[in-house]
Amino acid sequence: MNETKDAEQGPISERDLFLGLVQSFQAAAMQQMGKVMNPFTEKIERDMAQAKLSIEMLEMLKTRTAGNLTGQEARFLNHVLTELRLNYVAESERGEGEPPKPEGSP
Repeated sequence: MNETKDAEQGPISERDLFLGLVQSFQAAAMQQMGKVMNPFTEKIERDMAQAKLSIEMLEMLKTRTAGNLTGQEARFLNHVLTELRLNYVAESERGEGEPPKPEGSP
């Protein structure tokens, strides 16, 4: 990154760091469920065990940060967990031979 630009922006807030961490786990889980393409292999890949682990890590984060989050942070984390759980159930019920449904598909 550009050091001048970084110096002008100042430090990243804890709120933004927390939201970024949650988004990182969300993106990983969606990729692991085959909902989005792996940017490195440019393929849709599916690893439900890893997706479950990513979701469990967010659940642990929710438990460990209970009472320490702002309302916005807690709502965002709850929303992400709900979305991931619903997608996980849908993908778990899908047969192995069926093609993955891209994010946003019915």
